[in-house]
Formats: sequence, structure tokens, C-alpha cells
Amino acid sequence: MRSNVLSPARRVLALILWCIGAWFSVVAAAEEVAAPASKTTRATPVAEDPALEARVLEVAQELRCLVCQNETIAGSQADLAQDLRKQIRIKLQQGQTQQEIIDFMVARYGDFVRYRPEFKMTTILLWLGPFVFLLTALAGLAYVIRQRRQTQPAPLSEAELSRARALLAAETPSDHPTLPPISS
Repeated sequence: MRSNVLSPARRVLALILWCIGAWFSVVAAAEEVAAPASKTTRATPVAEDPALEARVLEVAQELRCLVCQNETIAGSQADLAQDLRKQIRIKLQQGQTQQEIIDFMVARYGDFVRYRPEFKMTTILLWLGPFVFLLTALAGLAYVIRQRRQTQPAPLSEAELSRARALLAAETPSDHPTLPPISS
């Protein structure tokens, strides 16, 4: 059973993301002041309640961005990720729990939306596949090493040895000035 308490690393990440959001709100407000009076659009803050925003980020850390695919919704700046964070915020304001929101997202987008999918029959290859691949690679490597150690080159016959000696004796040191003469 998971607790709703954030780890220190997640607290720092939530605080950093909240500060970035607040900074963007200040920049947007400054741009609005500097813009002509005819501009009617107004930037709204990410969330008025920092506690709500921390909960949004906690849920968003558990969900994968469907556009980026290697980032969480909390870390992605894709339009879809921003829309999903808004949905999470709305559902939290409606009183839904983190698990209810994650279940809704899984029902809508499939298990792929979970950044850390549950261990079940449909995701068993996802969880065990890397270990099976690693064990297979290690077994193959051990087999190849064992085969190389067992296969020794056959000793040369007398005819092959005498032919090799004759070939080596035919070469003179002047052919290869850097090599010393061969003695048998």
C-alpha cells in the first residue's frame, strides 16, 4: 500500500516545478502589462493552491507522456501533457483519489500510460524481458568462451614441422633487416 507522503526527492521536484510555473506566470503577467491595452487574453496561474499543484505533480509523475514517451506528464511540455495535467487538476478538485485518476487514465489510454506499469500477465514481458535477455546473453557468452577453451589447435605433424623449418630457413636476415636470425 502506497502512502500519500512525498519522498524528499519528490518534494524538491514538486517545489522546483511549482517555482517554474510561478515564474512563468510572473513573466506572462509582465508581458501582459507591457502589451497594448487591446490585448484581451490573460495568463492564468498554474494553480492557485500550491498543495493542489503538489498533488497534481505527484499523480503526473506516475503517468507517461503519450507524445514524448520517455518522460512523465509532470516533466513534459507537450500540449497533450499539459491537457492531461489540467484533467488531473480538475479530477483532484472533484475529490477523486490518485488511484482513481490513474485507473481512469489506464482505462482511457491503456497500460502504456503508466510510467511504472503494474506487474501482471499483460506486462510480464515488459518486466522480465530485460532479465531474460541478459541471462540468455550471459549463457551464450559462457558457451562461446567454454568452446574456445576446449578447442586446442592440433599439434603439427613431422612433415608440417619440417616444411615450416625449410620455409623459415629459406628466408635470410637481409630480407627482414629488423628481425634477428632464426635458430632452431
